[in-house]
Formats: sequence, C-alpha cells, structure tokens
Amino acid sequence: MKKRFLIFLLLFTVNFISAQKNWNDPQITANDIKAHIFYLASDQFKGRFTGSDEERLAGNYISDQFKNAGLLPLFNGSYFQEFPFIESVELTKNNSAVFTFQNQSRELKLKEEYITAPFSGEAKIKSDLVFAGYGISAPKLNYDDYGELDVKGKVVLVMRYHPEHDSSKSEFDRYATYRQKAAAARDKGASGIIFVNGYFPQNDQDQLMELHYDGAAGIKDFPVIQIKRDAANEILKTQNIDFAQHQKKIDTDKKPSSFLINDVSVELETGVKEIEKIARNVGGFIEGKDPALKKEYLVIGAHYDHLGIDQLKSSSMYKGTEPQIHNGADDNGSGTTGLLELAEKFGSEKSNLKRSIIFLAFSGEELGLLGSSHFTNNSPIALSDMSAMFNMDMIGRLNDEKSLTVIGAGTSSIWKDILNNNNKYQFNLAFNDGGSGGSDHQAFTNKNIPVLFFFTGTHTDYHKPSDDADKINLTGEEAVVNFVYDVVNYTQQLDKKPDYVKVEEPTNRGAATRSRVTVGTVPEFGYNGNGYKISGVTEGGPAAKGGMKPNDIIIKFGSKTVNNIYDFMYAMGEFSPGEKVDVVILREGKEVTLNLELIAK
Repeated sequence: MKKRFLIFLLLFTVNFISAQKNWNDPQITANDIKAHIFYLASDQFKGRFTGSDEERLAGNYISDQFKNAGLLPLFNGSYFQEFPFIESVELTKNNSAVFTFQNQSRELKLKEEYITAPFSGEAKIKSDLVFAGYGISAPKLNYDDYGELDVKGKVVLVMRYHPEHDSSKSEFDRYATYRQKAAAARDKGASGIIFVNGYFPQNDQDQLMELHYDGAAGIKDFPVIQIKRDAANEILKTQNIDFAQHQKKIDTDKKPSSFLINDVSVELETGVKEIEKIARNVGGFIEGKDPALKKEYLVIGAHYDHLGIDQLKSSSMYKGTEPQIHNGADDNGSGTTGLLELAEKFGSEKSNLKRSIIFLAFSGEELGLLGSSHFTNNSPIALSDMSAMFNMDMIGRLNDEKSLTVIGAGTSSIWKDILNNNNKYQFNLAFNDGGSGGSDHQAFTNKNIPVLFFFTGTHTDYHKPSDDADKINLTGEEAVVNFVYDVVNYTQQLDKKPDYVKVEEPTNRGAATRSRVTVGTVPEFGYNGNGYKISGVTEGGPAAKGGMKPNDIIIKFGSKTVNNIYDFMYAMGEFSPGEKVDVVILREGKEVTLNLELIAK
C-alpha cells in the first residue's frame, strides 16, 4: 500500500509539473514562464539570499535547466563559479569598555549599555577622554568641534547628528554619519571615538546602532563604540556639565563647545570579526558554428539572488517587526526565468548560431554586483572576446502602456536601430544611453563591453515581501523575453561585432554623496581591502587626465587618509570644482602620487 501511494505521488507530481510547463517545447511562452517563476519565487527558497542554502538550491535548479538545454559548463567542466564575500560581522570575545572616574571603575555591559561599531578596528587602548561636541570638522561651514582642542592620543566622546538636527536640508548632513565622524577623529590624531545619542525630540529612544556590515572594511586599529546616554551623563556630571543643557547651548549658538574631560580615563578593547561565506555564479554556454565568429561571445545574464528573510534589512522597504520572506518574484525571479527560457530557446537552435553565447545567473547582485564583478575579474573567457552583454532585471511587471526601459542603448552605435527594428511587440521603448543603472550589466560596462539592460520598471512591491509570483504579468514577460531573443539573435548573426561607445555619465557610484565635484572613477565592487580600489575611469575625467588606471587603489586624497570608499567620498566632499589635489595610489604594490584637477559633478 505504501509503495503504491509513493508511485501515485510521483506520477501526480510529474503530471502536475508537466501541466505547468511543456519541457519539450523550446518556445518562450507565458505557461513556461509561470512554471519557473512560481517555483523560484516560492517560500521554499526563503528569498534566495546570497550564500544561503536556498541560494544553492536555486543554483542547482538553474544548472539543471542549463544542462537540459544542452549548454556546456562554463567553468572548467563545472556550471558553478564560487566566490567569497563578507556576509556579516560579529563581535569577538575581546570587547570591553571601562571608565574610571572619582577613583571608581565603571564597566559597561555589552549590547545593553554600549555596542562596538560594525566598522570598528581591532584595538586595545587606555586613554584620557575629550568631549568634542558633534565631532564635526567643517571649516567651509565655519564650524569645527575640534578647533584648537588637542585630541592626539585621546578618545573623543561625540554626539550623533549635528547642530541643525531639526532641519532636513542642513549643510551639516554630509558630515554627520558615523563613519565620517570616525574618520575625522582619526585624522585629528584621536586614538578612538565614542558615540552617544544626544537629546533629539524627533528620535529620543536612545537606541544603539545595529551590527550590520556596510560593505567596506573597518577602520584599522581604531576603536569605535556607542554608549547609552545614562553613561554619558555620569561622565559629564563629574565635570559639572548638564548634558542636555550643554547640547542645547551648542544647537542654539551654532558654535562648538568642546573640552578635555578632567580626571576621567577609558579603557577600550574592540574586536569585530567579518563572517565570510561562499556564493556561486551559474554559467553555461553554446558554441557557435561559424569558424571565425564562434570565437566571439555574447553574454546573457540575470541575477538570481534576493534579500532573503531579514539578512539585508538595509535594502528592504518592509518596515514591520516580524521577519518576512522576500520572495523577489520580479526582482529577480523574472530575469532568471527569462534567462532559462532563452537558454532553452537558443539551445534548440544550436546549428543556427554563428557566435557563441554565454548564459550567466549571478549571485550577490543585491549586495553590490558581487557576482558579476567577480566574473568579469575572473572570467574563463577573455573579456576582449566578449562582443556584448544583455541583462534582464525586473522584467515581470510590464504595464498597460507596455513601457519597457532599455539602459545602455548608447553603449554601441548600432543598438537603437536594432531595438527599434525588432520591436514588433509595440513596446513603448524608453532609452537610457549610459551603461550604469545598478545591475549586473554595469560590471561589463566597466570593462568597455557594450550592454543592453531590459527593465519593466519599479513598483510598490519593490524590495518588499509582497513581490510575489502572482503579481507577474506573464504574457507581458513572454513578450519581453521574446524581444530579448530577437535582439540577441539578430546580434549574433552580424558580420561585425557591435562597436563600444563610452558614454559619459555620473561616476563614483556605490556610495551616497553630496559632493560638488567628481573625480571620474568607478569602484571595484566587492573589494574589501584597505583603500578605495577602482575598476575604471571616465574618459576625459580628472582621474583619466591625471593618469589613474583600473586596479589603482587610492590610499590618500589630499590630506585625508583613505581606508575605504566612504573615506574617499568624504575626502572628495571637501573640494570645489577647479581645485587641484594630490592623490596617493597603490599601483602594483608601489605608492604613486598623481595630481588631479577636479571638475563639477
């Protein structure tokens, strides 16, 4: 009886799957799209977070589909390309904060009365303490909490935010982040920094910062912690200072009021460990039949990772307190589905292909283009042999106006004609010439490869748990994927490969800034070493004119030390268009000083 039941269950399962998709029909259809996307965006995959068990399951499914479509494994006999990444950070056992005043020691309780910052360096120090107001040094705003204060070798205690915290358009905003203030204290010679919430009517909960990895290396050998207000009040009372009143005076006068905290010392020990995980790109290819053109490759790509459950809170638009699965049906189950359908379609037409075609499912896109950047830096195929890259990200919500955005339309002089001439689907096409746009095609643009990125637009379910498969416009996606097929198929038959056109556009993507200048660099996504590593420079920009090259690592910008991309952005923000700055870079392990003339952003 049990055996008969298992046979029945197996037959039912096979029949159910077959009803969802005709696996022997290579045509791109809404029914096929539904089968893939309802599976990949189901709760079973728990949001496909990079490096998770569920990401591996999704990768296995993709590789099986590639194999069934007749694709050859891309990576030395394997469909998988593994790459390491920093998933999160955690505190080590070596964390303590002890204050000594009035001949007594006060040890704070970790995670209750204080927290070590996720970007803190590893350090153990004993030092005098200085109160440095908001910890802002902004000479151009005629404001400097450090002024003539000597903080060398001392730990600074600073408030969060800035003296215009009740304004949403303050010039102080760009000086107010944790990292910016820590970098300022370090540059002033301080041995560490302690943050505390002041008294802010708009946010008076006195919460400690969350222990989230922000995508960049910590500040080497420099301890950073945050303490609760009660502890700060105890310390300042020894100086006969009322914390709330002192803050109010600074806010009212808009003048610094910093001072040495007499007869108070602090012992800090900080340790933050980066948690490294392994993620996987999935890749296969079909070899072209033309003896010469088969050595040229077209790349079709889509990312298959998403936000998981609560692993990537900083990117989620969900504001609830209960963890929710972010299924990412449109972002990017839709693009992954399109990739699988194109693999099957082209796989059935191998004999008609002149050029070779690579099919790539990237992981780590939501963490900052990690998978695609790893691929372009570690490709088994020479990048010079890649003729073009076609990216699909969020192609499942075609609206009633049939609006389809194509980014990268200016990265080759032939793209717009090809797109318009193959638009038999009556799409309302919107072209964006530049090759940026925050998805995996950008890793290829950075390597001077023409790209096209297909995108049906954002929506109210973007990065929310409500981005589910039942909201996908299946017939709309069928039309989009068939359009991509037509464009790729036309391109693979060309006698000459698409030319590459460098499109000038805003650079320094990957970090928010209110800087008035641009340097003309593109960051190396996923780089976690010391300094700010660049993957490319904008033609005609200050970096290019100054002699900067891809793979250079900026370690000093003007007088500012650069440990990471945040330091670089903060340092750049101190300059105005037309000013010249000396920039120290590491090139092949040697320091080189370049002089750049900055231009308006």
